[in-house]
Amino acid sequence: MTKQYKQLLLIDLCARLPYGVKIKFAFNKDIEKINNLIYISGNELSYIHNSCMVLTEDNIKYVFNDWFDECQPYLRPLSSMTEEERKEYKRLVAFSGNPIGSANLIDWLNKKMFAYRTIDDKDMFELGLALPAPEGIYNSVIK
Repeated sequence: MTKQYKQLLLIDLCARLPYGVKIKFAFNKDIEKINNLIYISGNELSYIHNSCMVLTEDNIKYVFNDWFDECQPYLRPLSSMTEEERKEYKRLVAFSGNPIGSANLIDWLNKKMFAYRTIDDKDMFELGLALPAPEGIYNSVIK
């Protein structure tokens, strides 16, 4: 993964942390789990696994040196917006002509787990940085 892709993924995941972003983390080819991301610091992350925190020797967090290569968030394509969400999106876009309005729009996109970031006109799915969110994965999170 390029440095530019890692930077995009780090920025995106940090912005989604307060909203309960779910990730697929592959330990190896046989062990792939959906987890709730709860912590990011540089190349470190912690997540909830089977309703308890995964712990290491230091009993604090699960640390991976190059975790970006194994971690993918589950995000929603913009095309998956419901009619109600489209109306809310259009309302937010109409008021995004100032810094506060723009921040509210970005916060809303992050909260709803929409993949909106791009590099060279390729979205996060095309770049291999995100996976389409399975139906219902965020039902208990997104409001």
